[in-house]
Amino acid sequence: MTNSVRKVAAAAATAVLGAALAGCGGGAGAPDAGREARMGTPVASASASTSASAAGAPAASPQAGAPAKPPTMAPGPNGLTPVFERAKQRTDKTVALTFDADMTSDQGPRAADGEHFDNPALISTLRTLKVPSTIFMTGRWAEEYPDQAKSIGTDPNFEIANHSYSHHAFTSPCYGLPALDGAAARADVDRAFAAFKQAGAVNTVPYFRFPGGCYDDQALRALSTAKVTAVQWDVVSGDAFAKDPVAVAEQVLGGVKPGSVVVMHCTRSAAPVTEEAVRRIVPELRKRGYRFVKVSELIGR
Repeated sequence: MTNSVRKVAAAAATAVLGAALAGCGGGAGAPDAGREARMGTPVASASASTSASAAGAPAASPQAGAPAKPPTMAPGPNGLTPVFERAKQRTDKTVALTFDADMTSDQGPRAADGEHFDNPALISTLRTLKVPSTIFMTGRWAEEYPDQAKSIGTDPNFEIANHSYSHHAFTSPCYGLPALDGAAARADVDRAFAAFKQAGAVNTVPYFRFPGGCYDDQALRALSTAKVTAVQWDVVSGDAFAKDPVAVAEQVLGGVKPGSVVVMHCTRSAAPVTEEAVRRIVPELRKRGYRFVKVSELIGR
């Protein structure tokens, strides 16, 4: 069964998000008839450890506080890479805030000219507020900011997941992103894991987020040997290129449900109000009884 490319669930926001997603995150996958079968079930932790090694993630034990054997999901039909969007356990008030650390392979000159693709203030706020988080990092970002990648990847408060090396599309069309073929896509994932390891990041997990959120069966098949779980989301924060942190916070607060995965960004130039929005989101969700978790905890439930 072949699925169409997944796109943003909120149709009213498509025009605005389209430009944002080309350089940042992507659209939430809409449910389809084959999605439940594809999502699979968590596999044993021993298999997860093997998957991490096969994906290029460090085989050494992570530091205290990080999942020693992060859970993955069983392959979907015909061995396709499984896709996770929201926890199956939907009565427990847990929520995962995820942040895409985006940088494409050709943005080095822009960084050299002073553009900031990092967001140290956001990471500092997450630490101060004690919010466990999953950072979906591109390999190019890790190369540009190796000290930050190491700091995030050795902090038990965080886990680093794979957002590709180049931030090129794994299927086309995808918001104008250059597309990779199957072999190049598979190599791109390995190259990102290698960049994390080179930077000294330890708390890496065998999870992958498609650039732009775009994928189809061919993309899932191309990644099947990487032994990763693809992670989408069910709440689009709208922080990409946003100017109003209150609006971003309200969009997240209005969308979160038990087991939700929220997509946000860790990129100052493309998401300048995210840190301020997080300072509004976190206390309000805690007031509502929510507990913040990493994606690995949601997958393991």
